[in-house]
Amino acid sequence: MPISMMYKSPTVFYTMMMMIIITSFVLLCGSGAGGVSASKHEDNIGIYELNNGHFSVKLTNWGATIISLLLPDKNGKFADVVLGYDSVRTYKNDSTYFGAIVGRVANRIGGARFILNGTRYELDANEQQSMLHGGHPGFSDMVWEVTKYKRYGESPRTMFTYHRFDGEEGFPRDLKVMVTYSLVGKFKLSVKMVAESQNKATPVNLAQHTYWNLGGHDSGDILSGKIQIFGSHITPTNDQLIPTGRIVSVKGTPYDLLEPRVIKSKIKELTKGFDINYVLDGEKGKKMKRVAVVWDEKSGRSMRLTTDAPGVQFYTGNNIEDVKGKGGYVYEAHAGLCLETQGFPDSVNHPNFPSQIVNPGQVYKHHMLFMFSIHQESK
Repeated sequence: MPISMMYKSPTVFYTMMMMIIITSFVLLCGSGAGGVSASKHEDNIGIYELNNGHFSVKLTNWGATIISLLLPDKNGKFADVVLGYDSVRTYKNDSTYFGAIVGRVANRIGGARFILNGTRYELDANEQQSMLHGGHPGFSDMVWEVTKYKRYGESPRTMFTYHRFDGEEGFPRDLKVMVTYSLVGKFKLSVKMVAESQNKATPVNLAQHTYWNLGGHDSGDILSGKIQIFGSHITPTNDQLIPTGRIVSVKGTPYDLLEPRVIKSKIKELTKGFDINYVLDGEKGKKMKRVAVVWDEKSGRSMRLTTDAPGVQFYTGNNIEDVKGKGGYVYEAHAGLCLETQGFPDSVNHPNFPSQIVNPGQVYKHHMLFMFSIHQESK
């Protein structure tokens, strides 16, 4: 209708204006996930902050990813202690898995194949002849649904949900996955991963892939930090980082981190750095057990991690090279470290490893609890 006719007919003009107002209101209401308040971007991708007044975490439903975590240091100055990017769009082109949930099977599957119940499954080989972190696209490359969101209060939380279908990346059977991030204490971050097979058996091994630098994401490398890992055995690998199937003691090797060690004092004994699965000590089953403690003496920050998973991949960012991160800071090798609690890598091809097969009616559960501390300077 010509604009001139709208003004000549008050009834038509009023009707048109009301339609515009109502449409705008509907679009605004629909911009949040389930009515939540969040910053939204293209393709229904948003940023979701959790803040309990002591520290804060920002996440995105692209890959159910941690994009920042702000912690105070011993002088009360806050810094972002996870590596990442300024723009959510940049995560779409990321090859480092910064902060993401990886799966359906994290880490590597040798030869990108396995046999389950007599059937051979051929997978997407995205790292030489093997599969890494679920292939491409994996869980880290998907838009997750936001099913719960509470930004503030005593226990802020976000739940991301994703439905994976039979045959994607070569894996069998439908899979429903839920990841819940919550702040459960003054300086505690809980990550709970749950998955249910919708019909037949399928392997599941999810991991959280944040790169930590307790000095601040732009503070340089993590080599002067200290670490202690509560694992007296490792699963050694071949030259393509595929486990051999053996489980060996760390005693007398550079992997012995049973006592606190400066990272650079051990890393110099390795070709590039740490990238190995530790068999965690403690009781078998679902009881939470100690994983690691990390210290950054300059900032006074430390991080303790517990889990109910059997292993942890300790990775020192060996392959990071000229990655432009937040604020234009360029990340290089060892800019951050990963502690990826998990089932053992390539467990589908090693019967002596703890099984990661989830049968119909079973529920996969994986819990991580990060506990941060700030050590004040004595006055």
